[in-house]
Amino acid sequence: MKNYKLIISFLLFTCLVAIPPVALKFAGLESWLIPGFWAMFLFVSGLTLIVVLFVLTVQAKNNEMYAAAFLGATTFKLLACLVFLLVFIKTKHPEKVFFVVDFMYLYLLNTVFEIYGLLRNLRNQNSK
Repeated sequence: MKNYKLIISFLLFTCLVAIPPVALKFAGLESWLIPGFWAMFLFVSGLTLIVVLFVLTVQAKNNEMYAAAFLGATTFKLLACLVFLLVFIKTKHPEKVFFVVDFMYLYLLNTVFEIYGLLRNLRNQNSK
């Protein structure tokens, strides 16, 4: 998979992930979204984009460092999200169940896309 295709796929994926929360808002179920949901959405999506771009850059420069960069970037993303969670919880005091559901929805979907996209890219590079 070419790098630009992965980035375009990420942008389309981000739009698809945004559809259910927007649908909740229009269905009158906005209470299911925590206050600050869109800030969390932008943070997790932006962090995923940074991780993907970083790993693709490392792969282009030194293919042997791909695995280390992938693991390091994924660990960085996890730690950055934990810090974000701590700050978010301390400042906004969201309702617990909706917060966990909203965060896991964003984090898990973005992480699954990140892993799928980068591993697919690696498989395509190895087949050449």
